[in-house]
Amino acid sequence: MQISNVNDVKIYNLSYGKSLPEWLSDRKKRQLQKKDVDIQRRIELIQDFEMPTVCTSIKVSRDGQFVLAAGTYKPRIRCYDTYQLSLKFERCLDSEVVAFDILSDDYSKLVFLHCDRYVEFHSQHGHYYKTRIPKFGRDFSYHYPSCDLFFVGMSSEVYRLNLEQGRFLNSLQTDAAENNVCDINPVHHLFATGTSEGKVECWDPRVRSRVGLLDCALSSLTEGAEVRGLPSISALKFNGSLCMAVGTSTGQVLLYDLRSSEPLLVKDHFYDLPIKSLNFHQPLDLIVSADCKIIKMWNRDTGKQFCSLQPQTNINDVCMYPDSGMLFTANEDPKMNTFYIPALGPAPRWCSFLDSLTEELEESPESAVYDDYKFPVKTGPKGLCCLVLLQVKSMANPFAYEEYRKEKIRQKIEESRTQRVQVKKLPKVNKDLALKLMEEGDDEAEEAPRKKKGKVGNGILGDDRFKVMFENPDFQVDEQSEEFRLLNPIVSKVGLKRKKKLRLLAQQDAAEDEEPEGKASSEEESSDDDKSWVEEVREQRRLLRQENRDRRRQERKDADRDTVLLDRGQNQEKTSQPQFYQLKPGEEFRSFKDVAHKQKLQKASLEDRLKMEESSGINSAVDTAVGSKQLTFTLRKSEQQRKQQQAEREHREERKKLRRAAGHLSSSRGRGRGGRGRGRGHY
Repeated sequence: MQISNVNDVKIYNLSYGKSLPEWLSDRKKRQLQKKDVDIQRRIELIQDFEMPTVCTSIKVSRDGQFVLAAGTYKPRIRCYDTYQLSLKFERCLDSEVVAFDILSDDYSKLVFLHCDRYVEFHSQHGHYYKTRIPKFGRDFSYHYPSCDLFFVGMSSEVYRLNLEQGRFLNSLQTDAAENNVCDINPVHHLFATGTSEGKVECWDPRVRSRVGLLDCALSSLTEGAEVRGLPSISALKFNGSLCMAVGTSTGQVLLYDLRSSEPLLVKDHFYDLPIKSLNFHQPLDLIVSADCKIIKMWNRDTGKQFCSLQPQTNINDVCMYPDSGMLFTANEDPKMNTFYIPALGPAPRWCSFLDSLTEELEESPESAVYDDYKFPVKTGPKGLCCLVLLQVKSMANPFAYEEYRKEKIRQKIEESRTQRVQVKKLPKVNKDLALKLMEEGDDEAEEAPRKKKGKVGNGILGDDRFKVMFENPDFQVDEQSEEFRLLNPIVSKVGLKRKKKLRLLAQQDAAEDEEPEGKASSEEESSDDDKSWVEEVREQRRLLRQENRDRRRQERKDADRDTVLLDRGQNQEKTSQPQFYQLKPGEEFRSFKDVAHKQKLQKASLEDRLKMEESSGINSAVDTAVGSKQLTFTLRKSEQQRKQQQAEREHREERKKLRRAAGHLSSSRGRGRGGRGRGRGHY
């Protein structure tokens, strides 16, 4: 609920605050109501008092029990029962509603004018009849004595539909090209229509002839006003037998006495926007006029403003609840606003608690923002001193207002961001553990409402005693340690068991009666889980033993290698004599043996160098800070490879023994060739 004070008039916005999404479950809604302060202060006067997208018009039945609203999308009509403070029914329509009216005291007889020229009648059970008018309609009025419906729209004719006979009657021919609005006087039933040329034509339904013509466009012009176009009539409302209010498309409201062609009063909204709604408040002699930006209440005799309302979204329609200080607005927003002004009258009978609520709020008034401030005027010595101070302030910080404006914009953006999905920030130390605790806390929070006693605390993350565990790197959990690997299967299975238990509790709340077969299956699952974590612990123990053996074997190898290198170094110190080697420019020194080997390779031929590399096997050099280490090794052949090589050698020896000369096989063409081939052609 939002409280505003305009001209010392308290205005209570009962629909102010956050609205809960429809897709949330009841449990989630209850949790939000407990946590969010704005939702706790929200007053839901009528349940689901909103439309899916936009509300176009709203009305109250004559008995005051039902509130009907038309909106989109999809086109629909909703009826709310004020005695039950909830939605009574909802009916979807084929097209959008331009205007509708309630013909009975309750919701049993309704008429809808659609945007596609159709006129639809509804009874208490639903759709009753549907017909069509020749031109697109904009407004209609019902004449109770003759049961006639008068339709005005994009035509110079006023169509008449008699509901008693069930047929169209002769139309009323006006001088206008188009008619925007119409109304019927509740006392003497004078019919008036507002035209697009800024005129109001009055007709007598008994004789079907025009009895008066008012030129409101010319009367709406005031001194010093800029004329931008011809104002048309956008709103029309009768009050009593002689008073009529007319609203124009340029934002003026003209108050007429039917006995005079000149307006009694002209009220300007100063927004240059069409007047959309006009209402009369009889107890205080007020006129309630509204455009799409603001609702103004002003005295009908003097034009003095009583108060004003400015919703956050554009206004489509305004409806005053009879004999009370409550009014409803249809907006370009899913939510339909409800305002309560105690100065206009008491609260309706179905929400009489609002009177006691507002009285309690008025008994404990809050200090205004500027109660402790004094504002000196510019005239006088004090004012001159203040002007000097203001100039000094502006010179010292010329961008103060811009900084203030940017800060306000940043605050608005932060407020809008709070409605988005909040990302939980993880600590720098033990992120996996913190994420696991957050997930467990969310699961416990979801199951907490089902428990009869106990509340969910903040847990380890919210406890200051464990704060260092997520800040100090010394407390980082080593997942490769032996203790962690042995305990992790047990801890993970305990977490899975907790989640399964929470799911079982949820199923028990959904269905209280359980069969005994379900218990047996849960016992089998628990036994399988026990076996699974035991196997995991055994596997971890086996892996740890294998890693320990490998580590000890590697340590022994490293110790043996260090011992051999140490012995070699001691022997070399005893037997070696100092030798000198010359390093060429650009040559990198690695070790003395390496330098001698390079000098030897440079003097040898390519064939000798290749033979030396083949004889040395595979060489591997590793550079270190103190020189290089060179390892020489040969590949060990397997038993099968040795057997295969031995068999090949034996086969070659056997073939050599069977070799003989082939000289006797030479051709008869010459002995010389045969003799020369004798040395080559044997096998």
